[in-house]
Amino acid sequence: MITVGQSLPEVTFSLREKGEASNPTTADLFANKKVVLFAVPGAFTPTCSEEHLPGYIALADKIQAKGVDSIICLAVNDAFVMEAWGKTHNAEHLTMLADGGAEFSKATGLNFETGGFGGTRALRYSMLVENGVVTQLNVEPPKEFGVSGAEAMLASL
Repeated sequence: MITVGQSLPEVTFSLREKGEASNPTTADLFANKKVVLFAVPGAFTPTCSEEHLPGYIALADKIQAKGVDSIICLAVNDAFVMEAWGKTHNAEHLTMLADGGAEFSKATGLNFETGGFGGTRALRYSMLVENGVVTQLNVEPPKEFGVSGAEAMLASL
């Protein structure tokens, strides 16, 4: 598993914003920036939709006021799903990033397997990344939610 002080792996993601598709790389998203990245096991799932994503939406302005350039929500879903999930929750101040093939999640070791339920998924976590280097990492124990939430991230900034 990736640790504080390590650089993020270079991968290409899928992104849909305002109906337009793009394929940003790790460098595009994190180079020369201070970024909060949080990951969820899946879009439209209960804890992710009822607590994790809404917390970051509600506190986006306060997080960005601490010098954060962008807030990225990542899930092992496709870009269409991530765009739709963001629209459903009015997440216009967040980047809803698709790790469709779980390449980033696997490369960071922040993944788990659900078998036939959904396959490879991202663990629930948050991280602060400065110029591509992890400066803070908060990984949730299985079936818990707390240390990766927006309130915890804001308090740590």
